[in-house]
Amino acid sequence: MTASPDLILTGAEVRTLDPARPYATAVAVRGGVIAAVGDERDVRDWRGPGTEVVALDGAHLVPGLVDAHSHPVWGLDMATGTDLSGVRDLAGLRAALSGADRIDGWVIGFGLDHNAFEGRPVDRALVEDVLGGAPAFLRLYDGHSALASGAALAAAGVTGPREFSQRAQVVCDAEGRPTGHLVEHAAMQLVERAMPRPSYAARRARLVELLAAMAATGLTGAHVMDAGDAELVGAVAEETVLPLRLRFAPWCMPGVTRAGLEELVAAQGRGGRHWVVDGVKFFMDGTVEGGTAWLEHADCHGQGTEAFWPDPEAYAAAVRQLHAAGVRTATHAIGDAAVRHVLDVVAGLGSGAAGRHRVEHIETAPDALLPRFAELGVAASMQPPHTAYTRADGTDEWSRRLGADRAGHAWRLRDLRDAGATVALGSDWPIAHYDARSVLATARAPRGAASTGPGLTALEALEGCTSHAARAAVEAAVAGRIAVGYRADLTAFALDPVESPADELAESPVRLTVTGGYVVHRGE
Repeated sequence: MTASPDLILTGAEVRTLDPARPYATAVAVRGGVIAAVGDERDVRDWRGPGTEVVALDGAHLVPGLVDAHSHPVWGLDMATGTDLSGVRDLAGLRAALSGADRIDGWVIGFGLDHNAFEGRPVDRALVEDVLGGAPAFLRLYDGHSALASGAALAAAGVTGPREFSQRAQVVCDAEGRPTGHLVEHAAMQLVERAMPRPSYAARRARLVELLAAMAATGLTGAHVMDAGDAELVGAVAEETVLPLRLRFAPWCMPGVTRAGLEELVAAQGRGGRHWVVDGVKFFMDGTVEGGTAWLEHADCHGQGTEAFWPDPEAYAAAVRQLHAAGVRTATHAIGDAAVRHVLDVVAGLGSGAAGRHRVEHIETAPDALLPRFAELGVAASMQPPHTAYTRADGTDEWSRRLGADRAGHAWRLRDLRDAGATVALGSDWPIAHYDARSVLATARAPRGAASTGPGLTALEALEGCTSHAARAAVEAAVAGRIAVGYRADLTAFALDPVESPADELAESPVRLTVTGGYVVHRGE
């Protein structure tokens, strides 16, 4: 070592995920990268006059955890107002809304479970009388649908159905009057534009608080599946150290022009310390509960047979143009037809596509699709905490819509790993909580409809948030393991994330989080 390290972590049980040296007890960091990996006897030789030494006293050090699918900037707006995630039925919803705080006169809620409507159609008539005439906008937990009150629709000038370039809908009754159910982004945005918006200062404060809270669960990075807010993130990154590395993938939506695609290409590589634009996010479908997942056969409500892109070939053309320009893509695909189409498009790109593209969510997929991920080098990005929105007995909205056969193919984490796929794990915050420990735990013990099948092993779950997340981001040469020359992104748990039971890991104290060589969280 030619110069003294900035930071030494000693007294640790280090699981490196580096085949050349799987275990160690000390790590040295210099200039944001790992300078040495060794044992306690090496520390005296490493240490210099300016070196900070942190004794981990037997804590378990692993590569820094990464959330492979999150929305920490866009999600600030999605998680605004009254938290409705605890509502279980219609009576509970009405009670929550009647006492909800107003934001500039509006009732704004988020995290509402589709199951709370107890099988009824989502309709403002179910809650209108408890709102006292206030405009209300309630985001359902899936992020792809919302319920708006009559006053909110009036404020936005929504009086009937609309046409959209993407698959979206203002749901209307037989007389053409909006029920308040808004399906997919374009429909929701009609009302969102009329809603009160927090100040820049408030959003900045919330972002700083959120990223610190994420780091406290062991996260050192996030693959951000939206454009975020470059002005906000850039300003925060200049003023302080971002606790997480943020990799943004701006959206590419139906109707995009060639010029729009060229703008997405030009945006690649923009960023600053701990943040960068790298990739583009597509949507091939919506959600099962909303009836917009693209399925090979209609769901039990007769829905789900259409893609989010009204012309799926236009999606393929956009992917081809971006791929030719060297841009990586990530595509939201929940239903089996959506997953198949994305894989078919990547197959058409040729051998140079391997390792460059990924599919997000994959909530139901038949056996025949699984080996294609490894064959094509397409990463599977999955969110184990989503399984908690389903029920093992099949009485939830997701399972009822799909039917028993397709619900039996729920979140096939184990099967995809067995088929040789890269399986990167995330939370999709704010759709589910960002706590990285919960992601690891539920990957090992999936819930609801996925609970009948095996989860990942503890080591595979850890790899999903480390080495496999790095592979999905084409960063395996610099991230995802503890080795000399790799990024100094490190997480220290009080418990061994591989040997401890899943339920205990979910509660394990996080002793230390290091991002880019900076200590961004110190636990008790």
